[in-house]
Amino acid sequence: MSTNELRHLISERPRVMVVDGSKLVRKLIADVLERELPGVEVVGCASVAEATKALAEGEVHLVTTALTLRDGDGMEVAKRVRETAGQAYVPVIVVSGDAQQHLEERRFTEYVTDYFDKALGHEALAAFIRGYVQPEPVDDATVLYVEDSKVVAEATKRMLLRHNLRVVHVLKAEDAFALLTAESLGLSTHRFDLVLTDVTLKGELSGVDVVQRIRVDFAYGKRRLPILVMTGDSNRDNQAELLHAGANDLVIKPIEERLLVTKILFQLRLARMGGDRDGA
Repeated sequence: MSTNELRHLISERPRVMVVDGSKLVRKLIADVLERELPGVEVVGCASVAEATKALAEGEVHLVTTALTLRDGDGMEVAKRVRETAGQAYVPVIVVSGDAQQHLEERRFTEYVTDYFDKALGHEALAAFIRGYVQPEPVDDATVLYVEDSKVVAEATKRMLLRHNLRVVHVLKAEDAFALLTAESLGLSTHRFDLVLTDVTLKGELSGVDVVQRIRVDFAYGKRRLPILVMTGDSNRDNQAELLHAGANDLVIKPIEERLLVTKILFQLRLARMGGDRDGA
């Protein structure tokens, strides 16, 4: 489902299910949705049982769920959304203080579309949800894109250009480091806001090296320069290695435009919330 299709669907029949045992969290998410989508119906649920009942009462267009619920967990909610007869494939977003740990341990199932870590704060949560229901471009942002397949690169660049993102594409990790070095020395016309890299690259260096060198050699933290890694590797240990090395997030192939763009725009907004671009 594309971003425009999602926005049209929600605007026509806005019914969003928010599953969380905390009344405060349910209200926070509901407030964001009601502000961004006038007329939206927010269905608040405190348990798997309540979510199941809400699904039986009608189709939903977006779901957020906590991981821990009094009668189960968010994975069960996600599964029931996917298995409900007549329910379209819609975003299912985990909102939890344990999201990062689940991500690193690769414990999310294929039923989950995306995740948000509560540790990032309420303002970031509002920006994240807004990115799904009312996506807006981030002005004046440049993505350094490392991809050795010209065919894949052209397709992905078109996705990003459609959302007003500038893209500087290089084929090898070494080329990316040369550009980042030039930028750090004030010798470049580019100011990179995010790095998007494939995990498998031609040459001696891989996407893992890209992450490690940016975090260690350049000493750029996750807010200073977010890194998204695209991977088709289903091995959980290999995916965890990327996250431990300092990747902000992973994009699993085959790439779905809405999810890729949502993740990129969220990381850009989050970095700009940090204020000082030289900070961690």
